[in-house]
Amino acid sequence: MQSADTTTPNHDLLQRAVALAPRLRERASEAESLRRLPPQSVADLKDAGVFGTLLARRYGGAQASLAEFVDIVAAIGKGCGSSAWCAGVANAHNWLLGIYPPAAQEEVAASATHPIVAAVIGPRGKARKTADGYVLESGFWPFCSGVPFADWVILGAGVHDAAGTLIDEGDFLIPAREVQVRDDWDVVGLRASGSNSVVAANLSVPAHRYLSMRAAMAGDYPGASIHQGSLYRSAIVPVLALALAPSALGIAEGALEDFVRRLPGKQVAYTQGEVQIEMPSTHLQVGEAAVKIEVARMLLKQTASAIDAAAAGGVAMPLKARAQVRMQVAYAVRQCMEAVEILMLASGGSGIAAGNPVQRAWRDLHAINMHGLMALETNFEMYGRIVIGLPQNTPLI
Repeated sequence: MQSADTTTPNHDLLQRAVALAPRLRERASEAESLRRLPPQSVADLKDAGVFGTLLARRYGGAQASLAEFVDIVAAIGKGCGSSAWCAGVANAHNWLLGIYPPAAQEEVAASATHPIVAAVIGPRGKARKTADGYVLESGFWPFCSGVPFADWVILGAGVHDAAGTLIDEGDFLIPAREVQVRDDWDVVGLRASGSNSVVAANLSVPAHRYLSMRAAMAGDYPGASIHQGSLYRSAIVPVLALALAPSALGIAEGALEDFVRRLPGKQVAYTQGEVQIEMPSTHLQVGEAAVKIEVARMLLKQTASAIDAAAAGGVAMPLKARAQVRMQVAYAVRQCMEAVEILMLASGGSGIAAGNPVQRAWRDLHAINMHGLMALETNFEMYGRIVIGLPQNTPLI
């Protein structure tokens, strides 16, 4: 049995994230105008060590537990939702890097301190196996969050043999300078995440920079054994699903604080001068929103701890437990969205002002809930099938 990764709590990293959030918040409007994080925000996140939260200790990262990761990314989300989203997914990709062949890990570590890895993990491209590696022949990968400032990208593709037969599906690790980034991210939610599309063609990729997702989902992690602790023994789909959620938690917690901050003295239109903070309807709205956010935090912390515990115990998470992770994560981000929906509607006409941070939170949370892995109804169906003993309807569990 490997030791748990929680023996060295990353309290300082969490405190740095908390301290950084107000500065990111000051740049949130600028970030939305840029449609990507401002360079200073990227530098601040790097300097604080946030991008290294799930990076291996042997490469200078914090190698935090997943439970700690939830707290750290949520703290960033209280300041800037897009910053938290980028931090969350970049750390998921650093975790993924930790199971790549050791030669790939060493190559990335030598290229940058706390490297930023953007990714589109799904097999949207086409690759061909060669005698000494692969050729990534073609592909178009949308929604590549953080790619404008990434050092490396991970791109998914189907792998074919010389006869054109599909023999595997996996992910290719490529220097960001070798791909084309299209400036096509113009959206209303997570607007500053820089989730542009990536195009690549006829790229030679050495064998050590390829990870078979079919093998990884079956528990074959070629590079995990070089790390102490158990973080890189965690179940792959649960980790990747969980990583999408802490930003939503932080966004919702920040929106609740913003809403409460604006209440004192605020009169309600078309009443006889009623003050909103004194109205029972306000108490009901805030109470319901707060409970939804608290439920989301409890679910995410419980889910993260369950993944951590299974990895520390050296046991593979059973199918039902992995499915439960996907369902609980999707349910948590939906609770965050519903909480902020309540607050947005309770904000009145001033809620739609561009300077009101609640409306930005509202937009960002809708965007997160529209991610394929976060589609609540799909996750309910997936989990329900397994609970009643039917075959799974997706390999992504």
